[in-house]
Amino acid sequence: MKKTKALIGDAGATFSNAFTATPLCCPSRSSILTGQYPHNHAVRNNSLDGNCSSPLWQKGPETTAFPVYLSKQHYQTFYAGKYLNQVTHTLGCVDAFVCVCVSLQMGNSQYYNYTLSVNGKAEQHGDNYEKDYLTDLILNRSLHFLDDRSPQRPFFIMLSPPAPHSPWTAAPQYEKNFTDVKAPRDGSFDKPGKDKHWLLRQPSNPMPSTSLNFLDNAYRKRWQTLLSVDDMVEVLVKKLEELKELNNTYIFYTSDNGYHTGQFSLPIDKRQLYDFDIRIPLMVRGPGIKPQQTLSAPVLNIDLAPTFLDISGLNLSFVNMDGQSFLSQMAPELRNGTARPYFLVEYTGEGHLDPDPACPKLGPGLSQCFPDCVCEDAYNNTYACVRTLVEHNLQYCEFADSESFVEVYNLTSDPHQLENIVKKVDPTLLQAMNQRLIKLQSCEGDSCRVLNQFSPRFTGVR
Repeated sequence: MKKTKALIGDAGATFSNAFTATPLCCPSRSSILTGQYPHNHAVRNNSLDGNCSSPLWQKGPETTAFPVYLSKQHYQTFYAGKYLNQVTHTLGCVDAFVCVCVSLQMGNSQYYNYTLSVNGKAEQHGDNYEKDYLTDLILNRSLHFLDDRSPQRPFFIMLSPPAPHSPWTAAPQYEKNFTDVKAPRDGSFDKPGKDKHWLLRQPSNPMPSTSLNFLDNAYRKRWQTLLSVDDMVEVLVKKLEELKELNNTYIFYTSDNGYHTGQFSLPIDKRQLYDFDIRIPLMVRGPGIKPQQTLSAPVLNIDLAPTFLDISGLNLSFVNMDGQSFLSQMAPELRNGTARPYFLVEYTGEGHLDPDPACPKLGPGLSQCFPDCVCEDAYNNTYACVRTLVEHNLQYCEFADSESFVEVYNLTSDPHQLENIVKKVDPTLLQAMNQRLIKLQSCEGDSCRVLNQFSPRFTGVR
């Protein structure tokens, strides 16, 4: 995404340590909207039973999503693209948005043959590239919004294209790009999941050729779909320049989760606690942000909402959010602030009551079993992690399973998380990290941001 890096990253700040609070779309997007950890907005996974766009969500957390506050600040707000997985054409998105949302079919993203919810009214689309390719449609609707808005009032646009989500349908002009590209064979690629949670120990190692071919094909197609997103960024930046709004506008580029392609022999997906699934891209340009900055302090997706509201001029003491504004990191002349010493990553696993028909020998309680019956998720793939990048780069994770499994990583010496050192570190460190995790799992608002009262020292292995 060379255009995006040049037009946003090089023109502003690139965050080298940006993370999602949970590595799955619906709960992560809910965190972006509310500025809350999943244990507070209560969206656990992508299903209605998991509270994804459920009536409980609509009557509760959605009513205090950041667009509600922006509308009270007289912002004109616009949303286009994938919203929450279970949204339907009769619902649309939060009322504060002028909204063009996609009604997902089969719980997946679409590029053609989808139904839009345009402010709660259904709009059918087919398979004509010029009219229906969703990434381009999202761009075109945003351009119309910019043309039709009132220049006297501030505006906020949030665009959520399907790319690079499966089914990875590239625009026709990009279908033959990257034909020689393969997933990188480095780091933890195709390494055995030794001393990790059982879900990481079950894939065949080394990976069979069928899995390798599958993930390489997915990797290429993902890149192809992102070329249209790269074009979207370029066109929007040029539009803002034409409107003489570019120098007065903050532009954020990020994602809702990371992704793995062959790490620990898992072909493709997310949902795991490791860096490849919880790290996200984050680049920002705008007023007061000096170009070509790389910022290393940790930032979470729960920090996006308070940052948007901080930029709008709202007093953040009026909102109940777990995140904190990072405007002070990007533009220290505008704000003062401190980086968080610890943060939480949490996830609630999904499974099916019945065995997967394609993989009956694996039994019930699993999901996302593809290809070669490698399952990416399970009911007991439920975990919470505390992470710190202050003094040491450590991650401590506990699973809610019959084993009460624990994983601990020193990412300074082991950046690819190959070795679980839970049996080698000082027990006092484990105890301190456990206590911090307990506090973070029940934190709310200010208590998620207070400076840590524990300062565990990493004393090495025994």
